[in-house]
Amino acid sequence: MAPPVELARRMPHSVDGAEPVYRFRRTRFRPGSARSAARNSLLLFALNATRALGLRVAEALGVALSPHEEREFEDGEHKARPLVSVRDRDVYVIHSLHGEPGASVNDKLLRLLFFLGALRDAGAARVTAVLPYLAYGRKDARTKPRDPLTTRYVAALFEAVGVDRVVALEVHNVAAFQNAFRCRAEHLDTAALFARHFAAALPAAMPLVVVSPDAGGIKRAERLREALSRLRGTEAALAFMQKTRKDGRVTPGRLAGDVAGAAAVLVDDLISTGTTLALAAQACSAAGARFVYAAAAHGLFTRDADRFFATEALARVVVTDSVAPERVPADVTRGKLATLPLAPFLADAIRRLHTGGSLIELLAG
Repeated sequence: MAPPVELARRMPHSVDGAEPVYRFRRTRFRPGSARSAARNSLLLFALNATRALGLRVAEALGVALSPHEEREFEDGEHKARPLVSVRDRDVYVIHSLHGEPGASVNDKLLRLLFFLGALRDAGAARVTAVLPYLAYGRKDARTKPRDPLTTRYVAALFEAVGVDRVVALEVHNVAAFQNAFRCRAEHLDTAALFARHFAAALPAAMPLVVVSPDAGGIKRAERLREALSRLRGTEAALAFMQKTRKDGRVTPGRLAGDVAGAAAVLVDDLISTGTTLALAAQACSAAGARFVYAAAAHGLFTRDADRFFATEALARVVVTDSVAPERVPADVTRGKLATLPLAPFLADAIRRLHTGGSLIELLAG
């Protein structure tokens, strides 16, 4: 039998006859038990901005996307509510927190928080936020005096609305993400996804080096290197770029590692302007790499995307659809962009979380 899972439920608490103050009381149920099957069956929501991905996840999961309402008001305020009962249900909400025209990061974050709070108030047994892209994940440490720790502040907002669990795909700093939350925080690593892609795309006999574009991403590069080595049956090598950043300007340093005669796979969590990866690609090409590829879970491509894709050293750029790839015109990508679908992966993760299955086995590929 699966281990019991603690659930948070808001219960009224009155002090000396005053208005009741709502606090969270923990209850327990066992995934897969008779009570769980009857009353805690899964519901999947996706807010409008992430509806396309939500529909694909629902199809892969074999459930219908649950209906909800999002209403806009004349003064710019908004509300969202479920249109079905969520009482005693295990509820998952998919929402990607990247900015786009007509919907800022802050607007998307507030919409999600309000909807999660509405689910909790409506009696959901467990509420899980599934975030293909988590905003503010890069500001997890103070790099200047009196800097904010925005990742921790965002975590506090999720906790304030009573969310039970936050699931995020390929965050900037895994340790900072897990330590910021007091509720359960599950990280979905994309190493297995990219490893399967490159193992199938590259000749087995070609030497392979996984390259981190900076020293801070070495652990991510090592996870991909290990996954590729298992799939290909031969050891891939590891390298990293030294760089400095000051006032928003990136200055490349030396390439630590040997890429001569090999296919170099640059891996990062996201591509924003692409400057860091473009400089690393040029360094690998200058060091004798036969081909240079870039892999990142999140293709934000915020500005100067045409300059990034024009980088001659880059043969291919591979991202997931955590951010809709259609935001970059085909003439800008120059045929270099490949997109890996997330829906089966996210559906499998949600299924395992709902039934008490193992995420470790999923991430191991």
